Amino acid sequence: MMKAVLDHVGIAVQDIEAALAFYRDALGLEIEAPEGVPSQGVRAHVIPAGQSALELLEATAPDSPLAKYLRKHGPGLHHITLRVDDIREALDHLRARGVRLIDEQPRPGARSALVAFIHPSAAHGVLVELKQSARPQSALASKRIAWGNIELVSVHDGLLRLDGGAMFGVVPRPLWEVHAPPDERNRILLGMRPLIVSADWGRMIIDCGAGDKMDAKQRDIYALDRTRHLDHALADAGLSADAIDVALATHLHFDHFGGATTRADGALTPRFPRARYIIRAAEWEEATHPHERNRASYLPDDFVPLREAGVVDLYGDDRAIRPGVRVVRTGGHCPQHQIVFVESAGKTAVFTADLIPTIAHIRDAWIMGYDLFPMETLAFKKRFIREAIDREHLIFFEHDPLVAAGYIREENGRRFVEEVL
Repeated sequence: MMKAVLDHVGIAVQDIEAALAFYRDALGLEIEAPEGVPSQGVRAHVIPAGQSALELLEATAPDSPLAKYLRKHGPGLHHITLRVDDIREALDHLRARGVRLIDEQPRPGARSALVAFIHPSAAHGVLVELKQSARPQSALASKRIAWGNIELVSVHDGLLRLDGGAMFGVVPRPLWEVHAPPDERNRILLGMRPLIVSADWGRMIIDCGAGDKMDAKQRDIYALDRTRHLDHALADAGLSADAIDVALATHLHFDHFGGATTRADGALTPRFPRARYIIRAAEWEEATHPHERNRASYLPDDFVPLREAGVVDLYGDDRAIRPGVRVVRTGGHCPQHQIVFVESAGKTAVFTADLIPTIAHIRDAWIMGYDLFPMETLAFKKRFIREAIDREHLIFFEHDPLVAAGYIREENGRRFVEEVL
């Protein structure tokens, strides 16, 4: 049986600036960056509204169907869009019941979706669009990019789920759930994306995921999905754990550095047998002396065995870890949280860890409830994102389930990510 849910309501507008003045400025709604659909001669401005959205449509060609509609009917409600899982199956279902269609086959729509229209005569005067979203929930393939004299490879350690409210702090659920739909336990899907930096001085991995040491209860709490994990990602990139010379921690929370150790024959050993593990000394102190607020995030089995194995190098303040790789403390998330700059041939990439965990967090005030010092996060984040936009830093998003890296762009005061990896 065909199932459909309301995706958005399309509104035809003749004066986009006047429309934005009402929906954005008067109503205070957030409007995403516009997207053109050349095949239909329209530009769409999406306004998230809970689990569905409004879509302002402006004509970009005088002979487009929307332009003709506006000349005949003027601005106003244009169509409603119902989202379906399989648009071809939905069209077959409707044809079998004699429903009159405008589109017998799906065609490309905004955001790479497939769309098809039902004739208004079949829907009691309403133009109905069917939509099949193009993007999967997650995409975790290993991805590489040349970066001056350095090669960057985004790998992954599988998926987990964390509470959506905790991931977005004071942001109301109707705003964040559009970007990160929660499951029945209010958890959103997240990736764990370490970054491998290869240069003439060796090969470094920045963070290393959660690893495989969690018990059944913990795996259930975090919906830890080990179907595909770091070993698979390394193999896909033509590497193995033996290929890593340096393991650098942004901080020692379990979802970032749990994969630094592994259990074999009852013993905990370093995951990367040839590597030195580079950890900020003050973060080591925090992790080995936890309190009630951070104890669930610091699991001793993830890092204490490294010190016992004699493979830990502690350091103090912000510095270059290797040529072209430097760390900068942000604080906020935890006192010693840091981000990693990778610079070569005049280009800068930044591994932002939990400062900007997903592409939804590019808004200044979208800060995790997990952050111990959110105002410290806000102050650093505002400065950093402004710099990242102005100087075109390539940003690596450690927890986004779909986007590994991209540029933060800004148009008309609205931010979006131009996906690169």
